[in-house]
Amino acid sequence: MSLNNAILFHGSTLVVEKPLVDYGRPELDFGPGFYLTHDREQAERWAQTIAGRMRGGQAILNIYRFDEKAFSEQLVYQRLVFANYNQEWLDFIADSRKGRSPWQDLDWIEGGVANDSVISTVDAYVDGFISAEQAIGQLVNERLRHQVCIRNQSIIEQLLIFEQANIL
Repeated sequence: MSLNNAILFHGSTLVVEKPLVDYGRPELDFGPGFYLTHDREQAERWAQTIAGRMRGGQAILNIYRFDEKAFSEQLVYQRLVFANYNQEWLDFIADSRKGRSPWQDLDWIEGGVANDSVISTVDAYVDGFISAEQAIGQLVNERLRHQVCIRNQSIIEQLLIFEQANIL
């Protein structure tokens, strides 16, 4: 997927003009970092979900412009992209949830979200109730929900431009 001058979204209860990559829990899909998506509706749903968890929370959609061309030209960044739910993605998520930090040396991770529609399959695999083949068989028909985790602050400072925040 090309993100040349892409628009990326971050759902939150805050306006996030200056994202920080050191924020977040290590057991998240792709570890600590700043999470975004190219799917506006997905980011809006996430913002509404977390706002609903907070009494009086307000859903906010943060909108950014990202220079994919410049990012691709800078060969210093370690990038991992999962094009679909597959064995590599499944093992990466499982390792993250087991505290093995597979994201440790990566600057940018892009792929599917382990959301409500796939989490039971992932958990069954992580807990050893189903094999990798069974898990992949269940995930193969799931629509990939896109996410990007930026783990290197210089990517944010140099290539991610805050455009605006919309109250939902």
